[in-house]
Amino acid sequence: MEKLALFGGPKTIEKTKEELFHWPIVTEEDIQAVTEVLRAGGMSGTEITKKFEAEYAAWNGVKYALGTCNGTAALAAAFWACGVGAGDEVICPSITYWASCASVLQLGGTVNFADIDPFTLCIDPKDIEHRIGPRTKAILMVNYGGVPADYDAILPIARKHGLKVIEDNSHAHGAMYKGKMCGALGDIAGASMMSGKSFAVGEAGMITTDDRVLYERCVAYGHYERTGAPSNYNPVDAQVTQDDLVPFRGLPIGAVKHRMNQTCSAMGRVQLKYYPERIAEIDRAMTYFSDAIDRLPGLCVVRYPKGSGITNGGWYASHCHYDASRLDGVSVERFTEALRAEGVSCHPGCNAPLHLHNYFHRLDFFRQGRPTALAFGQRDVRQGPGSLPVSEAIAGKLISIPWFKHFDIPEIDRYIEAFRKVTSQIGALH
Repeated sequence: MEKLALFGGPKTIEKTKEELFHWPIVTEEDIQAVTEVLRAGGMSGTEITKKFEAEYAAWNGVKYALGTCNGTAALAAAFWACGVGAGDEVICPSITYWASCASVLQLGGTVNFADIDPFTLCIDPKDIEHRIGPRTKAILMVNYGGVPADYDAILPIARKHGLKVIEDNSHAHGAMYKGKMCGALGDIAGASMMSGKSFAVGEAGMITTDDRVLYERCVAYGHYERTGAPSNYNPVDAQVTQDDLVPFRGLPIGAVKHRMNQTCSAMGRVQLKYYPERIAEIDRAMTYFSDAIDRLPGLCVVRYPKGSGITNGGWYASHCHYDASRLDGVSVERFTEALRAEGVSCHPGCNAPLHLHNYFHRLDFFRQGRPTALAFGQRDVRQGPGSLPVSEAIAGKLISIPWFKHFDIPEIDRYIEAFRKVTSQIGALH
């Protein structure tokens, strides 16, 4: 076999075929839909967004969907809707993007971080129940890297203790869990639709739920123009009927404006028409690639077994486990360095553990002279190094993998060959 490119040999992938990775797929239909909004000056309206919400709810298999300006806003509203307030706790996996749970502190609460399952990278159900206390309000589960969390284990724990289950489905649009779509399995879900996600419409988000009360509370939190109060600019949209919310109609209880820009909702309606067939092609491509990678020593793509009824949806931010003990003790950093030299865009690790970040230890958001994580009578659930061993060690055991958007076997084979070339000459990397 030829010498590794890292040491002067020829690159396996001399030129990247950009079409293989370009996302989102934008056609003239998308451009026309967005242009119509711009020409009409309707960016800040709601009529197109409401159509998008109805179509998205039907596709996701829920009664209600509510468009937001981004996924962070969707989750912030969901926390408030679920009753999270001063002194309350939310259980959340440590390996996730900060937006999954940072807004808990803005509500005066604190986050009790749980460890992750070493294979799925989602919250470990075995590390949840012992964290539940008298002020725990919700479990935030993240379908990390497009891989669904263990709903069968988590939902019964929540029901047993009267907790809400909030899904962060930002990575898993279209992922299935035993016949039902993620985003429709917990009490409420929030999802990002920013331009890098598998369902991408710009900077936008979506709340999904079957619970009318939670839906109305999310409307009241950040959609002042849709609470039913008379307005000179918007038609009456009587969606908030709960007695504790009615007196505040016309002003957002969260003091935020969460509505989705209608250029995004117009694009979203077009994208949703083609999304199922597009992610089906992604799934074929990624499955083909993953089957080949799994046959190499020390590598295993993060996914559920075939036939389990659990799917990765659009395969957003997918990873591969890296076992250095089977690869001559070579570090994941060195391995990915060799892959990049061959022309593979990849990196070691994943999100850094949130439980170690100063935000959740020292931030005094309300300027009270003490950390917000303790400011309202919460238990001190802050955790330091060594407390969540899987989360803290996982960065040295993962590789990001290419995200193929088309089932192009000859092109995908080039990437498989790059992995094969590096693993076959692993000893040279010392």
